Amino acid sequence: MDWKLKKFKELELEEIYKILELRNEVFVVEQECAYQDCDGKDENSYHLFSEDNGKVVAYLRILEKGVSYDEIAIGRVCIRRDYRGKGISREMMLKAIEFIENSLNENEIKIQAQSYLLDFYKSLGFEAISDEYLEDNIPHIDMLYNKN
Repeated sequence: MDWKLKKFKELELEEIYKILELRNEVFVVEQECAYQDCDGKDENSYHLFSEDNGKVVAYLRILEKGVSYDEIAIGRVCIRRDYRGKGISREMMLKAIEFIENSLNENEIKIQAQSYLLDFYKSLGFEAISDEYLEDNIPHIDMLYNKN
């Protein structure tokens, strides 16, 4: 897969539309979760995504320090339903971690993980740092990656 990594202002209008389409498809429709997706944080984020057949099929955002947490954060991790189970999430997360470590020179990354993905994120080096809690009626846990 070909990956694109862009700051918000570098995104083309059509790319923004396709990203929001995927995020809404996964988080609002599929997970039946009414929440404010356009939260004012995209403008201070890097956007990592891949397209296939004219659609964004994999996406995450890397939030700068201070936008959500004191640490760099990764959020809005999503894969189009018919592309799941092919290792794309792992590949995308590894690309994000590599970019954060090598280009942003950061060693810590914080995420708000849906609880059912705890083992997946642990396999990437993240550790749980909170008890389970509900976020938008979905069980989550805070996790931290620390290269050191």
